[in-house]
Amino acid sequence: MDDHDLRDLNAFVAVARHRNFRRAALEQRVSVSSLSQRLRDLEERLGVRLLNRTTRSVAPTQAGEQLLQRLAPALREVVDAVAHVRGMQAEPSGRLRINAPAPAAQLVLAPMVTPFLRRHPRIDLEIVVDPSLIDIVAAGFDAGIRFEEHLAQDMIAIPLGPPERYVVVATPEMLAAHGVPKEPKDLLDRPCISTLFPSGALLPWEFEKAGRTVSIVPPARLTSTNPGLQMQAAIDGLGFLMTFEGYARDAIDAGRLVTVLDDWCPSFPGPFLYYPSRRQPPPTLGALVTFVAEWRKKHPW
Repeated sequence: MDDHDLRDLNAFVAVARHRNFRRAALEQRVSVSSLSQRLRDLEERLGVRLLNRTTRSVAPTQAGEQLLQRLAPALREVVDAVAHVRGMQAEPSGRLRINAPAPAAQLVLAPMVTPFLRRHPRIDLEIVVDPSLIDIVAAGFDAGIRFEEHLAQDMIAIPLGPPERYVVVATPEMLAAHGVPKEPKDLLDRPCISTLFPSGALLPWEFEKAGRTVSIVPPARLTSTNPGLQMQAAIDGLGFLMTFEGYARDAIDAGRLVTVLDDWCPSFPGPFLYYPSRRQPPPTLGALVTFVAEWRKKHPW
């Protein structure tokens, strides 16, 4: 069925209900002649007369009456469905699925979650924390969060948080026992704690200074996929740890951890919220995009 069929059926219901072409035309916001032509076209396509017409009255035929009895409830369902969707735009509702790596989810997205859901009580938010670079469309997500170097070119991306920075930290006791590294290569003979991807690969430690880039994979006493476990091990003095500054900030401020190689650890753009290029994103996603824009104004960086 195409759009013309649906409009013609709706026109038939209006005429059959009003039993008057003029009143039906006013309801449909078309001319009487246009409405009459639609009905003739519909009857021709169906091969059956639906309305008996005289100069003074209009009445459904037996076939028209049977069609009206089945068609009117169906069209009401269509109208109700459209109204429901429009209502979702006015008050977004339903599930919103987001895929994000742990640092972005914990350090940037987490403070927004409760205020966002309080503003939109009919939205159910699902956040899947996953370091893998997945296809969010194929995996059924509405949006994802990634850092700039991992963004696909065909996605819309908006900044989600302030610039980030990696730091290398260790306890004062660890520095006293093993010395303060002066260059990244000095970490190769010191006990370290490294990040392990689910694939089994180790996260390389990347440094940059004065246009020079250095990447190392130090031998690790401990490897883990869990940032909290890594941080606790660093605080307990197990080894040097490269991590997001946000994870270590409280321990640094408390003096339990000390940063090293700061001049080799420049900041970089924070995470981006990204989603497929669409003319009309889902209302739930549109609500989040609007919320993020307002959040950035209230929490400038």
